[in-house]
Amino acid sequence: MNATSELAELLTEYRRARAYTDLLWRDLSAEEVHWRPHEQSSAIGWHLGHQAAVAHFMIRNLTSAEPSPDPRLDSLMDSATPEQHRGQLPTIKRLLAYREAVADRLHRRIGDITAPRVSAPRHMHAIAKTLLVAVINHEYQHDQWIAEVRAQSLGHDLPPRPESDRLVILDGYLTVSDSATWCDS
Repeated sequence: MNATSELAELLTEYRRARAYTDLLWRDLSAEEVHWRPHEQSSAIGWHLGHQAAVAHFMIRNLTSAEPSPDPRLDSLMDSATPEQHRGQLPTIKRLLAYREAVADRLHRRIGDITAPRVSAPRHMHAIAKTLLVAVINHEYQHDQWIAEVRAQSLGHDLPPRPESDRLVILDGYLTVSDSATWCDS
């Protein structure tokens, strides 16, 4: 597989992961998205923002040094910020705008690397591949928690899990991988 098609396939997997996230939350009410199972637990809305914040941090720190699309959300959505210091969650509209802006930037930057419109294109390709795998797996990591709260606490049915030749299940989590030998289901 050539470098361009490899990154294109991973971008497809990223879109698939984000689409699954959307299936998990888009039909919920604003109250459900902002609801916290208990005082030391994060709301679904926090996980949605956190998924985007991590993708932003990775793209920014590893490939492009771009400013944040919403700097005030960065510390709120950073898992290093203790729960009690995170403050109020933003509106659904603002969360969605943040997620979309980060995804657009990620696609644009990977496009620059694929083109190549970057210095050290082979090096950037290696970083981009690892970055995309990490971002996808992080999306699915938080999807697992969102799915559990959706089904167990809020009583909503779960959508079918996405299917792809690149997806396996590791320890119960959807994971994009090149090795199906780790699959436990």
